[in-house]
Amino acid sequence: MIAIIDYGMGNLRSVLKAFEEVSSKAFITSSPAKLLKADKAVLPGVGAFGDAARELKKRNLYYALKAFIEKGRPFFGICLGMQLLFKKSEESPAEEGLSVLEGEVIGFSPTRKLKVPQIGWNQAELIGRHPLFKGIKDKNYFYFAHSYYVKPKQRNIIKGVTSYGVRFTSFIAKENIFAVQFHPEKSQKAGLTILRNFDKL
Repeated sequence: MIAIIDYGMGNLRSVLKAFEEVSSKAFITSSPAKLLKADKAVLPGVGAFGDAARELKKRNLYYALKAFIEKGRPFFGICLGMQLLFKKSEESPAEEGLSVLEGEVIGFSPTRKLKVPQIGWNQAELIGRHPLFKGIKDKNYFYFAHSYYVKPKQRNIIKGVTSYGVRFTSFIAKENIFAVQFHPEKSQKAGLTILRNFDKL
């Protein structure tokens, strides 16, 4: 079973519905105990880094998530859920994320030609091969909605990049940890393929 983590800041129903469309067994929970009993976990997210980190701690999900990941079970972060894998974000310097990956979260610099946040379809350029992207063509379009992006310290965990003023990391994978900056639940067929692949890991 896949636990979709409810910490008050994700488009949970859309994510659940997307998993159901690919016949995956998933459920929404805010219970640390139920999370730790799940086979896999998904951390979606829309909103501010600081608010999200505080909510995870308030609901006792912060250490439960870290424990889940440390046990080696498959974890999938979506958008803000990807950023929360890191310790700090320029968006909320005083709050600490999950700190399971090294690096930083930085913001786009808006210009006349570059609107922030990035909202809409953009390409993901794949780096190497990965089971999560089985059946996905290189430079496929996915749906993005974000003002910040991750900059991992370990370059070898970067499995996909996207260009929006700068080339930023849009897909990471390290052992049992997987995360994307885009929203697969809003990315039509390609997005559903990724969710199906995660279910089969």
